[in-house]
Amino acid sequence: MHLSGLHILIIDDDAERRAELHRCCRFLELECHVFDFVTWLQQGKGIELGGMVGVLLGESSLPISLDKLIADFDSHGRILPKMLVCDWHELSPERFAQAGILGRLAPPFTYSEMLDLLHRCYVFGGAVPGEEVAGLDELVGQSASIREVKRLIVQVAPRDINVMITGESGTGKEVVARCLHQQSERCGGPFVPVNCGAIPGELLESELFGHEKGAFTGAISSRAGRFELARGGTLFLDEIGDMPLPMQVKLLRVLQERTFERVGGTRTIDADVRVIAATHKNLEAMIEAGTFREDLYYRLNVFPIEMPPLRERLDDLPLLVSALVERLKAQGVGSYRFHPSAMESLLRHSWAGNVRELANLLERLAIIYPGGVVGVSELPPKFRHLEEPDPSRYEALEGAQAAGGVPAAGAPALSAGGGDVVLPEQGIELKAFLEKLEQSLINQALERCGNVVARAADELGIRRTTLVEKMRKYGIARQ
Repeated sequence: MHLSGLHILIIDDDAERRAELHRCCRFLELECHVFDFVTWLQQGKGIELGGMVGVLLGESSLPISLDKLIADFDSHGRILPKMLVCDWHELSPERFAQAGILGRLAPPFTYSEMLDLLHRCYVFGGAVPGEEVAGLDELVGQSASIREVKRLIVQVAPRDINVMITGESGTGKEVVARCLHQQSERCGGPFVPVNCGAIPGELLESELFGHEKGAFTGAISSRAGRFELARGGTLFLDEIGDMPLPMQVKLLRVLQERTFERVGGTRTIDADVRVIAATHKNLEAMIEAGTFREDLYYRLNVFPIEMPPLRERLDDLPLLVSALVERLKAQGVGSYRFHPSAMESLLRHSWAGNVRELANLLERLAIIYPGGVVGVSELPPKFRHLEEPDPSRYEALEGAQAAGGVPAAGAPALSAGGGDVVLPEQGIELKAFLEKLEQSLINQALERCGNVVARAADELGIRRTTLVEKMRKYGIARQ
């Protein structure tokens, strides 16, 4: 039996008390499942206990072990909140917390006591009854803050209301937006992202609402906007805090009336989309400063979700590293492993760029050390927060290099001979080798120059615009 709504289980052999508990729970608009112990043992196994708010346990006329009952209740992946409505002498009060028993409820059962019981069950059980929803694999992590984000996604995804996702840059706000779309009834429709900060203000209206032919200079044909492209699905407005004030007014009108017209057009088009917005800015401070409309804020911020920065959920770092390295492996970039000391060093990093900074680092290491093991000394300097635990192994390597030209870890498998580079006997793929070497040198230059592109270009002896093009080619983002 699948459960929806708020459900509570009552098991008691005292028929009068059972009926009274049932009346109280129904008054609180709870869905009740009421059994005596014989009926429960015979028929109760078909109930999905994972969807229960809690259990009220009364008196049993059977020689039944409360420990056995508790074990059955808690075999569904979580400790189910329980409340006794009579004494069970075999269980001491010291064991109540371990068994998920919140206390004893004594008659008469008043409204305030039952409401307090319901609240205690909610707090103990994690605030939301219901089964774990699949499909949130993209949102990697098991920390309390990420579990809370997942809980909020499960709560709001089926409801067609606007959501505002806040958090620092690089925390994964678009990942949350995609999870909301995938868990919603609009999952069969398109997911259309728009970065409001990346589009010039004078072009944003056309980008969102489309335009008709001849609407402005350069409009040589009609074009559908993002609202039309997202019809039946989700429109994700990233960096909404960068939207100019005149455009905020037009967006507010669309959210209020659920209709719009293309630029230069007169035909009214229905806005059949769910809007999810995101920002790393403090919109409330922007409202005070007069740079963001308060009425638009409240239209968008119907259901807020805040993404925590990576430094506040470092318990998730090993899981994130594993997931991102597997993703790189699936993309054919390369796979590798971290030495425990290197992982400990990463755990001490401040992660100002959050998950995006981590992803960039892992991709860079995959290119430099494909199939290898990354230790502290293989990490870029700014990620080394520990001393190399075994420097002697590198001293031995340097000695071997001096004696026979052994290549350093991650270096090209080429050796020097008579002042020239010697081609290995097995040969190489020259284009891929040169690209990998070029990308490694660019990363090193950026690292050395604190990610100042102009200075890195000087280090490499090329023009700044050339370096920007190469960074775009290799997908190297500024930190």
